[in-house]
Amino acid sequence: LVEAKRNARWSLDFVHDQFACGRRFRVLNIVDDVTRECLAAIPDTSISGRRVSRELTDLISSRGKPGVIVSDHGTEFTSNAILAWSKDHKVDWHYIAPGKPMQNGFIESFNGRMRDELLNESLFFGLDHARNAISEWVSDYNTERPHSALGYATPAQFATTITAIGTDAPPDESSAAAPIAHAEPNGASTIEAPVVAG
Repeated sequence: LVEAKRNARWSLDFVHDQFACGRRFRVLNIVDDVTRECLAAIPDTSISGRRVSRELTDLISSRGKPGVIVSDHGTEFTSNAILAWSKDHKVDWHYIAPGKPMQNGFIESFNGRMRDELLNESLFFGLDHARNAISEWVSDYNTERPHSALGYATPAQFATTITAIGTDAPPDESSAAAPIAHAEPNGASTIEAPVVAG
């Protein structure tokens, strides 16, 4: 279970495609599991664990630190660079069970949507072209497209809503938990009843 606030949990994964010339490239996607925002979609021909750690550092400097990061056992995510980064930044890193992509369902759903709506529908003529097209698609995804799971708000709108009313907001009297035992009603006695022995 994850607390309903921004940065409670991020998910990472790669999606692959190729340019018109046949050369392959990959996109590192980072998603906030609670707000469903795509925090980053980084296309490149090669992305190492060291590069992943640099991108995460840049993202934390602008957005804040996540409570936990979830990924599969890809070599980039299990590299010494990522293990050192996780320890240095004090961020818990959770690896899903091998062969169980449903344990990372938010990013898998996002990757499927990106593939269906953008990658399968586009012919990319180079890295700059891919970067521009992916950036435009992510902007539309975050700010223009309502999600049924978010009450038909866009991810960006939902993020501002939970920031305003979520756990980051100061508590008030009405948010106190109800007592487990109720106070005695007026006129009730607290004298113990005699116990029948024998």
